[in-house]
Amino acid sequence: MRHPPLYVVELPTVSGLAGPLLFVDRATGAAVGEVVEVVAPDGTLRPGQVLEIDGERAVIEVFTGTRGLDLASTVVRLSGEPARLGVGTGLLGRILDGSGRPVDGGPPPMPETFADVHGAPINPAARLHPTEFIETGVSAIDGLNTLLRGQKLPIFSGFGLPSDELAARIAIDARVPGEDEGFAVVFAAMGITHRQAAFYRRVFSESGRMHRTTVFLNLADDAGIERLLTPRLALTAAEHLAFERDLHVLVILTDMTNYCEALREVATAREEVPGRRGYPGYMYTDLASVYERAGRLTGKVGSLTQLVIVSMPDDDITHPIPDLSGYITEGQIVLSRDLHRRGIDPPIDVLPSLSRLMNAGIGKGRTRDDHRQVADQLYAAYARGRDLRRMVAIIGEAGLGEIDRSYLAFADLFEQRFVSHSTRRSIDETLDTAWGLFDLLPAAELKKLSPDLVAVRGAADR
Repeated sequence: MRHPPLYVVELPTVSGLAGPLLFVDRATGAAVGEVVEVVAPDGTLRPGQVLEIDGERAVIEVFTGTRGLDLASTVVRLSGEPARLGVGTGLLGRILDGSGRPVDGGPPPMPETFADVHGAPINPAARLHPTEFIETGVSAIDGLNTLLRGQKLPIFSGFGLPSDELAARIAIDARVPGEDEGFAVVFAAMGITHRQAAFYRRVFSESGRMHRTTVFLNLADDAGIERLLTPRLALTAAEHLAFERDLHVLVILTDMTNYCEALREVATAREEVPGRRGYPGYMYTDLASVYERAGRLTGKVGSLTQLVIVSMPDDDITHPIPDLSGYITEGQIVLSRDLHRRGIDPPIDVLPSLSRLMNAGIGKGRTRDDHRQVADQLYAAYARGRDLRRMVAIIGEAGLGEIDRSYLAFADLFEQRFVSHSTRRSIDETLDTAWGLFDLLPAAELKKLSPDLVAVRGAADR
């Protein structure tokens, strides 16, 4: 992040400290969002930002924390400028920390320009409806919960489930069919451990795709307040690539639960009245300010798509963080602890999962003309197989008829062969895998497939 070298006003009237916050009286001229430098008693400089103005009192968030500061000798210097990030294609191939500083051993990136990290409001009338497919290489997403360019789609996970592995896998394997050179990934991790950071570094460096990836890593032992900055830096970098350099950019944010915990920490330090489960009442608005930066714009070639990892405390999908994320975004991918225990990887539970924009981006000319019917048949057959599992627990498998046993076998093989796979699949390979599973069912049970399509597909198989 850029911190302007020229500071125009000094404020020596520090009146209070609370957690990562510093309170300044007689802060005439300060503006919300303005970058500041905090001069510690030992002369060191700490970056910060004006969080709130109340009359002549300013609340400053100090990105590296307030430890070591005192009221008598701490000085705040105002810059008169908002927080900015140097953006450009020079960020591709780089690994940065949560404040935008290089941590890969390379020199500082050469910026093409500087952009406000809070972005600019998008006129809703300028938005284009997402209609183009992004191939993630994961069958349960591509086949049944298709991701489109410009969409925002959360992945709801439980603690201990392999969301890290799934996020890294999608970052490496995702493609825009036919436009691979025009595709980039911006990956931002918030509040992660050193082990997780080492995992991401290794996976990206070994993938051969690092040249089209920018990585931001905010560690758990970094200042918590930095977590609120990290996704905004990532989105600022992505917006330049998408709307100024005409790239199709996939932004992956993990984990928004850590982000919201930092938001609650700041709200507590400000002694705000808490909302649900102690989170601030404005958390919905704050999350929307992050999620709504995805989209496609009239007159622009590029697009910005978001995949957001949200860990659900106690696997509770009604917890405020996944609940509010679900309201703002356009669907959900749900990871299942039961599937994970049974070795299904990735453990995506397709029944509660949903992509609300899927229909606009599949079919002839986009994916394949049989895509919608195949997805409907997969859902119907798998749902019946899951229901039969519960019945088997009561009456035993011997009490089922032949057709019911075929649905039971279908559900097992659907999880093992369709949902679970370790290598990247194209959309054609995904749909062909589905057709192979349909052979387990009698032709009369394929009610979601048109007879003509079944006849054509059968002839093609022969």
